[in-house]
Amino acid sequence: MQGERWAYHALAYLMLHKPAGYECSQKPSTYPSIYTLLPGPLRSRGGGAAAGVQAVGRLDQDTTGLLLLSDDGKFIHRMTSPRHHVPKVYEVQVKHPLDERQIARLLEGVVLDDDPRPVRAAACQAVTDHHLRLTLTDGKYHQVKRMVAAVSNRVEGLHRSSVGQLMLPADLLPGQWRWLTNAEVFALTQKVVAPAVG
Repeated sequence: MQGERWAYHALAYLMLHKPAGYECSQKPSTYPSIYTLLPGPLRSRGGGAAAGVQAVGRLDQDTTGLLLLSDDGKFIHRMTSPRHHVPKVYEVQVKHPLDERQIARLLEGVVLDDDPRPVRAAACQAVTDHHLRLTLTDGKYHQVKRMVAAVSNRVEGLHRSSVGQLMLPADLLPGQWRWLTNAEVFALTQKVVAPAVG
């Protein structure tokens, strides 16, 4: 995308294939910022204290996959508010073999240390003995890792493959980004019916 001329966009809606080893912060503490993967004009759109596009939620530095960015505050709120139950699908590599009880507990709900209410997966599937596909509709700190730990397993690799109706394209390589199409933005902002749980 470097060196390309862009059509005018009143508001920016982007997808980024986040690679491992990047922080979703404007002021990273240890690793480089995801914003260094974007061209300067997108980092400084609009000026002011909150200039540029912002990550729609965050992924840990070692987590890869689909990350949305925008300078539309209403869109960011729509995508991140727990009221809207936007599903996010994670491909999880785990240390120990999965069993039916672990899957059942993730669907029933596990208690995390900062919330007495059980946190449930909207959907959960063992793809292989060590590959879990987990769908969440809320976003707590280190949620996937803590949920997997609560069922006596450990995350060894974590990749977000989709947000809402939008899947990470196979041809968008780690570190690459592109504009969302109008149809993709429209699909993301439609009311999502979360899968039934428990």
